[in-house]
Amino acid sequence: MGEPRTVVITGASRGLGLASAAHLYRLGWRVVGAMRSPDVGLERLCDATGAPPDDPRLVGIQLDLADRASIDAAAKSIETAVGAPYAVVHNAGIMAAGCVEEMDVDVWQHLFTTNLFGPVALTKALLPSMRAAGRGRIVVISSEGGARGMPTIAAYSAVKGASERWAEAMAGEVAPFGLGVTILVAGTFDTDILTDAGVQDYRCLDGPYGPINTNIDRRGRLAIRIAGTPQRFARGLAKALDDTAPLTRHAVGPDAHMLLISNRFLPNRLLQQVTRVAMGIPRFGSLRSDSVA
Repeated sequence: MGEPRTVVITGASRGLGLASAAHLYRLGWRVVGAMRSPDVGLERLCDATGAPPDDPRLVGIQLDLADRASIDAAAKSIETAVGAPYAVVHNAGIMAAGCVEEMDVDVWQHLFTTNLFGPVALTKALLPSMRAAGRGRIVVISSEGGARGMPTIAAYSAVKGASERWAEAMAGEVAPFGLGVTILVAGTFDTDILTDAGVQDYRCLDGPYGPINTNIDRRGRLAIRIAGTPQRFARGLAKALDDTAPLTRHAVGPDAHMLLISNRFLPNRLLQQVTRVAMGIPRFGSLRSDSVA
């Protein structure tokens, strides 16, 4: 048997990243977990997989996507440890909730730094070795907010949408060298990013946007009850890593599938109305100070 394929997964210490790393390890991959605290993350991976602490198919690399020096050091460590990886999965990211008027611009900048500029820098650093190897796949994890702008998470929607456009553009650049790009549009999965502890929350429930924030928060908590498991996402990722086309885009989760189909076939005006009703957003003009109940 030949050497196992190597996958680099950012944010592999928890949530979707941890589930994906464990699943791919069980499938025979060599997994490089790029995370802020690799000691803690590797311990979690060993617990999840039953692997011994010194297993050569589990490698921990320190990575802070908001720190350019950390990104450069991580790329060098990855190439030293495993050479050119077969796949890079950009899973790590942060989320913030709040209407545009409620959220400071610095928060937007932090989201773009961590969720977009960091992954771009890591990819740029790893591309020379992957290009020389002439094979491999770059996977960008998007979300329903990246497929369509969602109220109260405008910054997150914007950065995920930008990530999709980056992935699409890059696919045309790297395809001639034998590399492919996959965009995974993730639906609702039960991870800590959906909880109060996993989201930077700037929503004001008693301010002018209170009715919007309250209704969306209530609908969101109901959605968590039927959210998919991280293991289901991991299976979708594993399947996507076998893609061979220069650019592919998959929905993972029934709600993501439904949104992409709706985006394709429903007129924008109708889809906007469906979204408004589903999220409990007050009707047009109803929150004006001069509106009549």
